[in-house]
Amino acid sequence: MKILVVDDEPDVRTLFEQRFRREIRSGEFSFSFAYSGEEALTFLTGHHSEVVLILSDINMPGMSGLELLRHVKHDLIPPPPPLVMMITAYGDTDSYNQAMELGANDFLTKPVDFTALKDKLHAISTA
Repeated sequence: MKILVVDDEPDVRTLFEQRFRREIRSGEFSFSFAYSGEEALTFLTGHHSEVVLILSDINMPGMSGLELLRHVKHDLIPPPPPLVMMITAYGDTDSYNQAMELGANDFLTKPVDFTALKDKLHAISTA
């Protein structure tokens, strides 16, 4: 399963590669990384059919994760868009409600519980 992680924190790549080492090695999960909403849209334009899931931070400079979500769910061609999980350091109900209204499939808070995230990703990949 191809996953695009969108987060402006550069150390997120190392964190995911460490936490999912076994799944990456076995080929169960493949991660790509974008460090802004704009970079994610550029990546998706060229790899849209490959990406099954987007994990996106909400609070990023430039295009926010919520703006990215709106583009992914409403502007990208061809549909259907991939699954999208939003991640935020602020677990406030406004962000949650806005993400769900825009079509997010899930909402996680930072720090990410990687055990719970692995369980969710395994459930999606075997569904």
